[in-house]
Amino acid sequence: MSDNEQQQRDQQRGPRLSGNLRGIPAYKPGKPAQGAEGAPAYKLSSNENPYPPLPGVLEAAVAAAADFNRYPDMGCAGLTAELAARFGVPESHIATGTGSVGVAQQLVQATAGPGDEVLYAWRSFEAYPIIVQVNGATSVQVPLTADGGHDLDAMLAAVTGRTRLILVCNPNNPTGTVVHRAELERFLDAVPADVLVVLDEAYNEFVRDAEVPDGIELYRDRPNVCVLRTFSKAYGLAGLRVGFAVAHEPVAAALRQTAVPFGVSQIAQDAAVASLRSEKALLERVEALVGERARVVAGLLAQGWAPAETQANFVWLSLGERTMDFAAACAEAGVIVRPFAGEGVRVTIGETEANDLFLETAALFRKSL
Repeated sequence: MSDNEQQQRDQQRGPRLSGNLRGIPAYKPGKPAQGAEGAPAYKLSSNENPYPPLPGVLEAAVAAAADFNRYPDMGCAGLTAELAARFGVPESHIATGTGSVGVAQQLVQATAGPGDEVLYAWRSFEAYPIIVQVNGATSVQVPLTADGGHDLDAMLAAVTGRTRLILVCNPNNPTGTVVHRAELERFLDAVPADVLVVLDEAYNEFVRDAEVPDGIELYRDRPNVCVLRTFSKAYGLAGLRVGFAVAHEPVAAALRQTAVPFGVSQIAQDAAVASLRSEKALLERVEALVGERARVVAGLLAQGWAPAETQANFVWLSLGERTMDFAAACAEAGVIVRPFAGEGVRVTIGETEANDLFLETAALFRKSL
C-alpha cells in the first residue's frame, strides 16, 4: 500500500476511540418544563431544590466571581476545613469533587479497571453503569426487591474475587427507599475488608426514618467504607457542581490523586462554605420539603396509587407499561416528570403549585384507566 493510500485510509477511519464507549448508556437529564402558551410549567424531572440560594450564599458566590480570572484553590482548603469541623472528622479524610457523581467516578477510577467488578443494586442512580463502563470495569447489577429496596443478601451473594467496589445508594435514586441500620451493619461486616463500600447519601438531609443510619457514623471504625454527600440537593447548589467524600486516609488520598485539577470552582467552594454556615435556614427549607413530600404521598394514596415509601426529595410510581403515557399526560398538563420506560416515574417534590398540578394530573390519569 502506498503512503497516499495509507493516508486516505487513516483519514476515512478517523481516530481510534476507546472500546469502552461502545454501547455505553447515555445519562438522561431531566427535560425542561414547557407548558402551553400562557400556562404555568414546572420541572419535576430533576432532583433539584425549588428554593433560591440560602441566605449569604449568592453574595459569597458573586464576591468569588470577581476573581474568576484566577484558578480556584485546587485543594479546596477552606471547604475541607469547614466540612471536617462540621462532621467531626480529620481534614485528611475529606475529598471534594464536581458533585457526588464526580467523586463517584473518581472512586471507580481509583479501585476498578478491566477485569474488575463494581456491584450495585438496579435500578439505582443511572450514572453508575456509565462511570463503571467508561473505566473498563464490569457492572454487576443486583435487582431491587419487590418494594424497590436494596436486596443486601443477594448483593452479598454476588461478591466475587473480582469485586472491587460496592455502591449502596441510601436513600435509593429513583425509588426513594432506604436501607436500615441493622441490615446495613450486617452487610458491611460481611463484605471482605479489601472491597470498598460506598454509601451514596445524596439525599441524607431528607431522611426522617430513625432506623436509617448516618453513614459517617458507620465509616468511623470501618476503613473500607466511604460516604458520598453533595451540595446539589438540600443545599440547592446543583448548578455549581460540588460534592465530597468522607473516607479513611488511603481512600481519600486516592480520590485527591484522581481528581481533575481545579475541578471545583472557587465560586462553588465559597458558596458551599456559606451554605454550611446557613444551617438554620437550610433545616427550615428541608423541613418544608419533607412536609410537602408527606402531602404528595398522602394525596397519591388517597387517589389509589401505591407510591414506594420514600425518604428522599422525590416520589416513585411503579407504572410498568403505562409509564410513558403517564409522563406524556403530565407534560401536557405542564409538569415534567422523569420516566424510566417500562418501569415507572420519579417525581421531584417542588414548589406547592407544582405539586398541586402533579396531584391533579395523577388523579385525572387514574380516572382514565
